[in-house]
Amino acid sequence: MQDRTSKDRPSGVNCQNEYDPLQHVIVVPPRYMEIKEVINTTQRHYLEENINIEKAARQHTDFIHTLEEEGATVVTLEAKKQLNEQVYTRDIGFTIGSKFFVSFMKKDIRRQEERVLIDWLKENQISYYRFATPSIEGGDVIVDNAKIWVGQSDRTSPTAIDILDEQLPNHTVTPILMRQDILHLDCIFNVISDDTALIYAPAIDEVSYNTLKSSYNLIEVTEEEQFNMGPNVLSIGHKKLISLPENKRLNQELTRAGFEVIEVPFSEIIKSGGSYRCCTLPLIRE
Repeated sequence: MQDRTSKDRPSGVNCQNEYDPLQHVIVVPPRYMEIKEVINTTQRHYLEENINIEKAARQHTDFIHTLEEEGATVVTLEAKKQLNEQVYTRDIGFTIGSKFFVSFMKKDIRRQEERVLIDWLKENQISYYRFATPSIEGGDVIVDNAKIWVGQSDRTSPTAIDILDEQLPNHTVTPILMRQDILHLDCIFNVISDDTALIYAPAIDEVSYNTLKSSYNLIEVTEEEQFNMGPNVLSIGHKKLISLPENKRLNQELTRAGFEVIEVPFSEIIKSGGSYRCCTLPLIRE
């Protein structure tokens, strides 16, 4: 098991929301990243072109350096040759308050990723709740203190959302209905401060949209920005966001809204359907 930060491992977990300063986070390098079996519409678009692993690895390394420069401790799990989607660590687990949840992945191609995570949790004596069938994936879970928004998608079932609700008696768990072609909720919605969120409205049903609109100032993204993973920014604290350089209009809008935008190239990694939020599994935010 690789871990470049073994001297400073967390003794537990604590994430109350998506925007407090990021302190500990799990990643996996895209060493074996490849579109083998198409499991989302973005992969279908890039299937023939596929992934330049050398470029993806370079972009991921630069992203990690940015996180470390901003004060985060980065835990790097071992990349396994047979796990070509392993870079997207957000999906395999999620932290809500002081509880850590291990997901149950919908696709067989990703199930073994859970085992790598569980081995690390056991090694570091971090307790966890493990979901069993039906599936739930971390990309569908957005945390904002007592409010938990969960995308009801092809990857996260209503039954799993009910189970999560039972596990969180002090939280309000709200399902968000969305188009079936959307991979995860964080591809179209992301809370970036206590009063502001990004949203791609055409992919969310009217009732869910109105619920979110009553809770946040919504910054709308365009169809092109959504395809370029515009909502999938990573908040690292103090209203700082890591965002794609390609999404110029959105980044200007975020700057006007009072956020500091850090542009980090990630064009190769988004080809498989995820961006910065998808590639990070926060353990601790303070």
